[in-house]
Amino acid sequence: MDDARDLTRRTAIALGGAGALALAGCAPGGDGGGGTPSDDAPDGTGSGSTPSAAAGEEIAALADIPVGGSISATIGDEPVLLAQPTAGEVVAFSAICTHQNCVVAAAGERFECSCHGSAFDAATGEVLNGPALKPLPSVAVAVEGDRVVTG
Repeated sequence: MDDARDLTRRTAIALGGAGALALAGCAPGGDGGGGTPSDDAPDGTGSGSTPSAAAGEEIAALADIPVGGSISATIGDEPVLLAQPTAGEVVAFSAICTHQNCVVAAAGERFECSCHGSAFDAATGEVLNGPALKPLPSVAVAVEGDRVVTG
């Protein structure tokens, strides 16, 4: 009878350990082979959401974004990156890295993720170097006079 109880105890421990490993593999940032949370976006951009706000909401002053450079900003509570590739042309991207959802920072002509070293082109959002494989999702913005507003 003790052998049956030991077998049950061993089985329970083995099953419990396997369950914990399976759960760890599903956790954000887990290396369980199930993909990262950033792979869940239906549009394949790598980010499950992009910032949104009412059209015309001011994000930044045009003068605050250097021509050929970039800045960090927010739309609502969501971090975004703004760049001015040429005078008067402003582009915006989600500041959430498509690798593992870290916040990406503005760094002149590029955006840089301090978590794992990914870098993105500030003018296009395209990956310059990984581990990120997908570009940053674009965010609609417009220039109205001397202001950059939500699109």
